[in-house]
Amino acid sequence: MRAFASYAAAGSLLVMAACSPQVPDSAAGVGIDGDPFAPPPAAGTTINGDPLVPPARVSTEAVPSPSGAAPRSGASTTTAGTFSTAAASSSDADIARQTEAALAASRSSSSAGTAPLDASPSNPAPQLIGNAGISDENDFEAVASRQSIESDAERLQRQRSQYQQVQPTAVPQRSGDSGPNIVKYALSTSNPKGVRLYTRAGINLKARSARNCAEFASPDQAQIAFLESGGPQRDRKVLDPDGDGFACGWDPAPYRLAVQN
Repeated sequence: MRAFASYAAAGSLLVMAACSPQVPDSAAGVGIDGDPFAPPPAAGTTINGDPLVPPARVSTEAVPSPSGAAPRSGASTTTAGTFSTAAASSSDADIARQTEAALAASRSSSSAGTAPLDASPSNPAPQLIGNAGISDENDFEAVASRQSIESDAERLQRQRSQYQQVQPTAVPQRSGDSGPNIVKYALSTSNPKGVRLYTRAGINLKARSARNCAEFASPDQAQIAFLESGGPQRDRKVLDPDGDGFACGWDPAPYRLAVQN
């Protein structure tokens, strides 16, 4: 009876093990796989020691010439995944040959009958012959062949003898009546701007002056109108509320400074 119970328990364990979910096997390389003290793989190989790039497989097919000529001996083509130095050198030679042929064609088609300029860094710069528009004043040898210290002194003395100093003359008077001259008026005054010299009477002079001054395009025009209407003693148009003799902020200082300089 005790043996039967042992067999029954063992069968139950086997059934439970068969019904339990299976744990998937981890991939190779996950965790510590193998000897942890083993040296690292060689350069250019995978962790398993396989080469990163498979060996090149060179075919024996002949490379056709671009111009239709017979293939050269020793030339070969490559298949997918392979490398060939013979094909690269053949391509470079073809490019050089085609470039040389294009240059020869351009030389032969030149209408002037001369070869085009070869702009190679090893070639010297072209020389311009007979160009009268370029001066040689910076060429020491060219200047020294034409001039000397004695000729320079003689030319300087000749220029000094021809020097003439013109004396200033009075400003000519204008003919006719062209209105007040604000330049002459500025030079005839000496008081600074804002210093009261004349009495101004009225109500709200500043506001009226600002409104009237807005009708003129510039302070010069306002000063001319101010002098024409009786200024600076009278201010009939209310253009000089502070009584300094200058209308709408007109300043005589620039004219005075020009005469002093």
